[in-house]
Amino acid sequence: MIINNNSLLINIVCMKINGTEYCSLWEENSKALSISAIDQRLLPFRLEIAKIASYKEMVMAIKEMTIRGAPLIGIGGAYAIMLALQEIVQNKQPFEKINEIISEIRSARPTAVNLMWAVDRVASKIDFSLSVEENYERSLQIARQIYSEEVRACKQIAKSGFDLIENLYSKYQRPLNILTHCNAGWLATVDWGTALAPIYYAHRKEIPLHVWVDETRPRNQGAKLTSFELLGENIAHTIIADNTGGLLMQTGKVDAVIVGADRVTSKGDVCNKVGTYLKALAAKEHNIPFWVAFPTSTIDWEISDYREIPIEERPSEEIDYIEGEYLDKICKVRITPTGSKSLNYAFDITPNQFVSKYITELGVFDSIQSLKDESFT
Repeated sequence: MIINNNSLLINIVCMKINGTEYCSLWEENSKALSISAIDQRLLPFRLEIAKIASYKEMVMAIKEMTIRGAPLIGIGGAYAIMLALQEIVQNKQPFEKINEIISEIRSARPTAVNLMWAVDRVASKIDFSLSVEENYERSLQIARQIYSEEVRACKQIAKSGFDLIENLYSKYQRPLNILTHCNAGWLATVDWGTALAPIYYAHRKEIPLHVWVDETRPRNQGAKLTSFELLGENIAHTIIADNTGGLLMQTGKVDAVIVGADRVTSKGDVCNKVGTYLKALAAKEHNIPFWVAFPTSTIDWEISDYREIPIEERPSEEIDYIEGEYLDKICKVRITPTGSKSLNYAFDITPNQFVSKYITELGVFDSIQSLKDESFT
């Protein structure tokens, strides 16, 4: 599938839903007056497209996880600046208002560095000596550039990670069992994904494999989204409770663990969906490869001490209530006692000594330092 983002032609594979190709986010028309995105809150029960026509709607889409995944919210943040400039033009507001808006967009979610990276990249090109209209056009082109770059990066991640899977298959000469946590597939990016990208690529290269899918409480992104994606690609998988992974590793039923990342420090410590650290500990104990896949836009070169990463605390209601489908209706059911306190940290940190390989669009690396030495010097 070719998506024509005006001056950019992007060759996108596009994952399938019921046989139809979809991207997770796209421009509604050639003038980018609004953005369309799959509403991930409703999957796997409903497929609905959210229309995002203002920067505030984009900020809410990011906060409420209509769109989610580090690379995707970065792209959303880039488009949010474009939408803001569009509104300033239409409403004849002061140009200086954009600085306040940029701060608001940056703070929509505090942990994933891609959001700040993409917003800052667009913001750095704003020129107050030019007209608002000229800045709008400039911001739109940069957002489109980020979009296409992330698509290409994810495809390269697919190829980089495939080499690891192929080597593992050559070693065992049997179907592989790979465990993943949360959702790091095409829904979390635009296409291919990060952690799931090598799995998709290996499947298309006819390497037999099976995926253990952590449910990923409390929002169940694994049970809802990863399984939904794997179904669409006809990849064998089994959904498991989050705490089953240790037993599976202990009994020899996991050949590798692959996860995504929301922020990677300059020392290679990985911030990802809460529960990732426990999988890394179990993998280390049982000598199972623990791979982390991400575009280099997810590296925060300014942070070396992972304790500096802000860990998002989300509403306690996500723990207190579980969402599902009953009689063709999506509903929420409370599962905790009224009056009990809930604490909902969205992410945890996996120190670098637990990471076997870093899979990026630039290749596979043993450390972030080796990536830096080879690619940025």
